[in-house]
Amino acid sequence: MAGEWEDLTLGDLGRVVTGKTPLTAVEGNFGGQIPFVTPSDMDGRKSISTTARFLTQAGAASVKGSVIPAGAIMVSCIGSDMGKVVIAGRECVTNQQINSIVVDDRISSEFVYYSLSTRKNEIRHQAAGGSAVPILNKGDFSCLEITLPPLAEQKAIAAVLGALDDKIELNRRMNATLEAMARALFQSWFVDFDPVRAKLDGRPLAALDPATAALFPATFQDSEAGHIPKGWTIHPVGEVVDCVGGGTPSTAEPKYWEGGTHHWTTPKDFSSLQSPVLLDTDRKLTDAGIAKISSGLLPGGTLLLSSRAPVGYLAIAAMPVAINQGFIAMKCNERASNFFMLNWCQTNMAEIESRATGTTFAEISKQNFRPIRVVLPPKELMAAFTAKVAQLYAQITANLHQSRTLATLRDTLLPKLLSGELSVVATDKESLSVQNTSKGG
Repeated sequence: MAGEWEDLTLGDLGRVVTGKTPLTAVEGNFGGQIPFVTPSDMDGRKSISTTARFLTQAGAASVKGSVIPAGAIMVSCIGSDMGKVVIAGRECVTNQQINSIVVDDRISSEFVYYSLSTRKNEIRHQAAGGSAVPILNKGDFSCLEITLPPLAEQKAIAAVLGALDDKIELNRRMNATLEAMARALFQSWFVDFDPVRAKLDGRPLAALDPATAALFPATFQDSEAGHIPKGWTIHPVGEVVDCVGGGTPSTAEPKYWEGGTHHWTTPKDFSSLQSPVLLDTDRKLTDAGIAKISSGLLPGGTLLLSSRAPVGYLAIAAMPVAINQGFIAMKCNERASNFFMLNWCQTNMAEIESRATGTTFAEISKQNFRPIRVVLPPKELMAAFTAKVAQLYAQITANLHQSRTLATLRDTLLPKLLSGELSVVATDKESLSVQNTSKGG
């Protein structure tokens, strides 16, 4: 070790701030540009600069003591979200469910972030008991212990872990851009009919190669859905793709689950997806378990739409998968590819949701989903669209796989670096190396 590690409390690191919510009844508190952070905004990002709601200067001034600067570490300290950690990317305000640490100059915010990000269970354990909703108040939060190396080592450790997170974040942004490109192409071709309108107006289709441009007609026709390109057709979605449901084998029967190798998914697996591609599932089934589900093991490439709790999660399965009863699975084909139907569902989500029923929670049945009408282009144009966007989704999938590998590496290094089992040393002016060591010397 390059220096001695020091045992401190979170309160020793700087100023601890408990957030506060400005009065919502006061006009002018919300709608500005100052992020107002709640636990729901803490969605896995390392740093937060944008949130669901923003405060005005007046709103921030009304809770002046709760304004925290960029670099502060925010920790959710109440309820099921307890233990989430994030760094403030800019000046912001949090609600009362979050305690923040405004660290001194002698402390690396990123090191503290990484240290606390491994301690969710410990933070929950320290919460006040005797209540249905666990709470870690400011005093008890401030007393949580933390071990810190000298500042130079803090920064070196944070730099190694941060480089991995930065690449993961870059992949996330790249995927968001790639997905937006696919949506824009779908919108242009199949919603706005831009190439058809250009031909009708005598304008050149500069963005399309001649072969693809030739696949679009130059006129429209009347239909039950209004004007659509000539030669295109309208069908109930249930006649275009095979829509199936799933089930849950008895969880009391070990032979369905123990040692299972077949992916089995529920909408819960979709809650943390940042791109519409499913790579893994929390639980797996045995052959006997698969046999208990009428739809069986669905092939890779199947499009999955959550039909309840909530309605509207979407992803293409990257591998064979079985589903529970919370999905409508679409087995697509050349007539309507999975990439086409994914974008169609995203574009028509308002109508899909409007067909959901239920008193306890909204649910759309296959019976209500299948009649929704879909406008289809000729098969040659469908193939051209699929070929173009398949490249985008292939890159999205590759980025997701890389990010999973990087996250695994980060999570492996994290406890070893924070405990001093591994150390970071400079190999030259621009490079760092991780080496075996021990906290004792």
